[in-house]
Amino acid sequence: MEFAELIKTPRVDNVVLHRPFYPAVEGTLCLTGHHLILSSRQDNTEELWLLHSNIDAIDKRFVGSLGTIIIKCKDFRIIQLDIPGMEECLNIASSIEALSTLDSITLMYPFFYRPMFEVIEDGWHSFLPGQEFELYSSATSEWRLSYVNKEFAVCPSYPPIVTVPKSIDDEALRKVATFRHGGRFPVLSYYHKKNGMVIMRSGQPLTGTNGRRCKEDEKLINATLRAGKRGYVIDTRSLNVAQQARAKGGGFEQEAHYPQWRRIHKSIERYHILQESLIKLVEACNDQTHNMDRWLSKLEASNWLTHIKEILTAACLAAQCIDREGASILIHGTEGTDSTLQVTSLAQIILEPRSRTIRGFEALVEREWLQAGHPFQQRCAQSAYCNTKQKWEAPVFLLFLDCVWQILRQFPCSFEFNENFLIMLFEHAYASQFGTFLGNNESERCKLKLQQKTMSLWSWVNQPGELSKFTNPLFEANNLVIWPSVAPQSLPLWEGIFLRWNRSSKYLDEAYEEMVNIIEYNKELQAKVNILRRQLAELETEDGMQESP
Repeated sequence: MEFAELIKTPRVDNVVLHRPFYPAVEGTLCLTGHHLILSSRQDNTEELWLLHSNIDAIDKRFVGSLGTIIIKCKDFRIIQLDIPGMEECLNIASSIEALSTLDSITLMYPFFYRPMFEVIEDGWHSFLPGQEFELYSSATSEWRLSYVNKEFAVCPSYPPIVTVPKSIDDEALRKVATFRHGGRFPVLSYYHKKNGMVIMRSGQPLTGTNGRRCKEDEKLINATLRAGKRGYVIDTRSLNVAQQARAKGGGFEQEAHYPQWRRIHKSIERYHILQESLIKLVEACNDQTHNMDRWLSKLEASNWLTHIKEILTAACLAAQCIDREGASILIHGTEGTDSTLQVTSLAQIILEPRSRTIRGFEALVEREWLQAGHPFQQRCAQSAYCNTKQKWEAPVFLLFLDCVWQILRQFPCSFEFNENFLIMLFEHAYASQFGTFLGNNESERCKLKLQQKTMSLWSWVNQPGELSKFTNPLFEANNLVIWPSVAPQSLPLWEGIFLRWNRSSKYLDEAYEEMVNIIEYNKELQAKVNILRRQLAELETEDGMQESP
């Protein structure tokens, strides 16, 4: 298919663009295969370059021969185009609709994008499983890398290399995979160097109504326990939902077969409930007619902050089991690709100082989301404005980023990255020139040859010039476990995401700049103090030598 077939009118003059915080600007609108571009000949006006893949929905209005297209973006921005001529307006609208809903992944912009920067680091090879394994293999010899999933034959949503107990061979892993949902047998997610406890993750066990069991599964899970120690299974479904799953062939670990494990149910919502929550929240944020009561009731009705609290509570419980109880844990829900990953990754943010650095967080996203098989292509296909009813969309990754922001807000000096880093990841998960978030798992990414045909997001982010935008000036390395509050009063709305197009951040930006300047000035003064101290010490030494006979 040629993009030209979808572009009925490639260019229109005298189009007026309205967008948040900018004056209206008149210019020429151009449509390309991947971008909507509006450029003006006026001085000091910024061009608009909008990826078609960032468009969630469009509305059309007509007054006489003047047409208006309202474009609603996946990053929650709303822009308006006033187009002279009804035919041109209809053509532009139908082209945008066609180009923003392309079925084929290989027609998306990452396959056509060519970087304008010098590639210093190949982000596709920055966080390989073997490299991550080396970080804790010096502390323990009880784990090994398994290549049992080399051709994605055992589990289509796992990477080719996984970390498993050394005492469990590959044949046993194959048997366990048939007993776990989607073949997702228990694998290592995190090793806590302080006490040797671990977080594992998996899909639900396929016990069914007959109480089916798998000796190899029991052996694998027990291999992570120390003598005389208990473990915890954290199930991210309610007990009722877990019991209902048995009728469909799923289920949970029976205490009779896993006597050393205690099961805890921490219900976290999924799928359409989360999507509806996001839609209600964004709608409330965009409604400028609220009085206070109406705003607060709409915010509450969205349940967004309730979901944040549920996820953070489960993550804190997981971290508590590891650090305070000295117990290993297994986390799963149904598939083990959504709420499971929210909990495993947030528990690591709490427990592991490295995860609070820029590279450590990138490694966490790579390991616990991309390689672990979170279906980004399905979950992020649409955002808060799309009119079509879809089954798989859900803001699972956005909720995770929101939870990280909540912890960052409570511990502003413990993170090397700032809020802009989290916002950037949200934007690229939904629409990007990079191939990192394409596909639903490693198997699909291999078939698409993303490493050969697209650029990794990390190649761009990790350039020194870009990193400076994402670095937290308040950062001071903190090697402690950090315990966030999950009290309702401690969990505000993330304005940087949900209100950034509704009100100007000009004064906040100015305040942030002033803070950075103060910190830099403080560093300069500190350096001068250190120089003066050295000089004083040298003078005192010289005086001492002169006084001695």
